[in-house]
Amino acid sequence: VFGERNAGNNIYYGNQKIFYGFVQDDWRFRPNLTFNLGLGYSFQQVPLGARTSQALNAISSVPGLLEFRAPKSATKNFAPKVGFAYSPNYTEGMLGRLFGSNGKSSIRAGFSMGYDYIFDNLYILSNPPQLQQTNDVDTTVASTPNFLASGGLPDTPVAITNPVVARQQTGSFIPDQQVPYSLTWTGSFQRQFMKNWSFEARYLGTRGVHLLTQNRLNRQAKVAPEDGRPGLPTFLSAPSQAQLDALSLTLAQINARSSFVPRYAAAGFNRVNLIAFLSDGNSTYHAASGQLQRRFSNGLQMSAAYTWSHLIDDTTAEVFSTVLSPRRVEDFQNLRRERANSALDRRHRFVTQWIYEMPWFNKSENRFAKAILGGFNIAGTYTAESGEGVTIRSGNDANLNGDAAGDRGILNPSGQEGVGSTVTALHNSSGATVGYLANNPSARYIQTGSGAQSNIGRNTFRMPGINNFDISLFKNVKFGESRRVQLRADFFNAFNHPQFTPGSVNTVDPIATTGVTTLNAVFPLTSDFLHPDRVFSSNPRVIQMALRFDF
Repeated sequence: VFGERNAGNNIYYGNQKIFYGFVQDDWRFRPNLTFNLGLGYSFQQVPLGARTSQALNAISSVPGLLEFRAPKSATKNFAPKVGFAYSPNYTEGMLGRLFGSNGKSSIRAGFSMGYDYIFDNLYILSNPPQLQQTNDVDTTVASTPNFLASGGLPDTPVAITNPVVARQQTGSFIPDQQVPYSLTWTGSFQRQFMKNWSFEARYLGTRGVHLLTQNRLNRQAKVAPEDGRPGLPTFLSAPSQAQLDALSLTLAQINARSSFVPRYAAAGFNRVNLIAFLSDGNSTYHAASGQLQRRFSNGLQMSAAYTWSHLIDDTTAEVFSTVLSPRRVEDFQNLRRERANSALDRRHRFVTQWIYEMPWFNKSENRFAKAILGGFNIAGTYTAESGEGVTIRSGNDANLNGDAAGDRGILNPSGQEGVGSTVTALHNSSGATVGYLANNPSARYIQTGSGAQSNIGRNTFRMPGINNFDISLFKNVKFGESRRVQLRADFFNAFNHPQFTPGSVNTVDPIATTGVTTLNAVFPLTSDFLHPDRVFSSNPRVIQMALRFDF
């Protein structure tokens, strides 16, 4: 039995120096052509708590591998920016029809770089053993009778003077600061036409560099074919006993492999997970959009926008802010296998919104009819969006690296979409496990057995998307020149269309579920597998009434 508690009175101090600076110059080269040049700089000091706490564990340092000292702050975070805006001026011909005269259209393009901020929670989670210790308590032997009656875990830190003991109890490492940054490039064409209409076409590209990932530096997968550690096969049809006896690799042999990286194990980091938040993640985003707008005129304002986009990354979250896409990788020593569609990828999104001021009785000479029947408005938003990509999980530590969070399932390309299957262990004549058999060979997604190899990437299954109307009806009653009362009714998901999405369709509320464990939706071993209607709320219609007084 292991117990863990904070030893002593540990207080984290987030004191740090932060500096941001920016210079920019707008150069008007011509009346219709302007260039923008800028340079930014940011500095965020590693917080005091992180600098002082890691230095307490200097005894665990191994030259050439890990140095437990105050992490250094990055000092070269310069971010350039460049762009231009051009308004063509053509009065006739094809170019005149396309661009119009001066001020009717604009062409813009630019490139910029920006740095992120590393938040304190990552440092708070990285205490050294001098502040947070794991006490090994075996309550099955006579040496620890009446453990709780005797006070339980000690509330004072145990001095660590032996480097071997210190390394075995070290569960975190804070590397030198490497601040995540983004590179963004964009181009757009905007055109005004008729009197009240405009259209914009735009491209946006973004690359994320040095994104934060949660890693266990000292752990490796016992099953990693790319590194010469093969796993057990999974069969769709039952093999003969002779075929099973011909398989030379057994689960016992795989279990005998070490899940600790040799160089870390040799240094003594071979007892607990050595967690570090590394800046080794990357992302790429491309988007093309078109937007049509009508400014408010004659009682009507409206817009419609469509965006096609594709977001690829190898990490989406560094802490537990995602559920259906794991925050930790499948193999801590192979980030390359994680590159896939992001959990934040929404391939298609269409939004249209409008507000219409009903003209009836607004100018009636009958004051009673104007007060009762006039002043009505209707507004609405329609949203259609692709669903969230989720990761099919095995639900167990299949690759035996000590962590089940990131282990994925097995894809059967000819299987029936939306169907999952568990597996049964297969044995050779000596009784050793040498493979697995899918219990449903027609399933598209199969659980990965212990010691077997998965073959599914991240976020390969799309959950239902959004198909949602929000409508508002309100009436304004004026009192004098500057006062009015507004009676309002808002209908969220106005047509009560069931939308079993992992999240809300029109707010940023937490995931709404039916009470069933959310992960059941991505575990092939559960009856709720790929049944979002059993796991998530349908986002039913919500009606909100309001009375507002403006003055």
